[in-house]
Amino acid sequence: MKKIHDGAVSFRRKDFEAHKSLFGDLSKTQKPHSVFIGCSDSRLVPSLITSTLPGELFIIRSVANIIPPYKKGVNYPAISAAIEYAVLALEITNIIVCGHSNCGGCGALYKSEEQMKGLPHTNLWLELSRPVKNKVMQMIPNATEAEREWMTEQMNVVQQISHLLTYPYVLERYNNNKLTIYGWYYVIETGEIYNYDVDKGYFELIDDPQ
Repeated sequence: MKKIHDGAVSFRRKDFEAHKSLFGDLSKTQKPHSVFIGCSDSRLVPSLITSTLPGELFIIRSVANIIPPYKKGVNYPAISAAIEYAVLALEITNIIVCGHSNCGGCGALYKSEEQMKGLPHTNLWLELSRPVKNKVMQMIPNATEAEREWMTEQMNVVQQISHLLTYPYVLERYNNNKLTIYGWYYVIETGEIYNYDVDKGYFELIDDPQ
């Protein structure tokens, strides 16, 4: 905890001072241009991997970057409320759904009930991504653990985009070209980020144009 305490002091004395005017502008309002929906994993730091400043990203996080499908009287109000606020109140124009390598949530989809019995709420939450596991097992039944992990994490991003498009106001803005949706896959050990190309049906490395 001392490291965190010292970090708070360092932030006030260094980083805050370096962006003092920005924080002054942000003190009364925010106008982020993008929503970043990512996994709760500590190794995924949205502002770091996108090189963005405070006020640019509206960040929503959940285990395995899961987005519950739209439903009135929803059982998972926190995520749905954040999406609703970002789209309808803040009028953001981009949504990034970001998964990552070595995702514990995606890996837990393959654990037995016995292995998950000590994590009942996590297990219930992961039911929303159980179809991803089933698809992967059908597509590559004889895959290695590494191949299964890679495909599960990427297919989970695609699945969550499908969930996102069940929100009527999201779908309306998406169809009217007022909202762009991106599916990202972040590789922790290389720093590479892949973007899902809807037309091609696969992920491509985000890189400088040749």
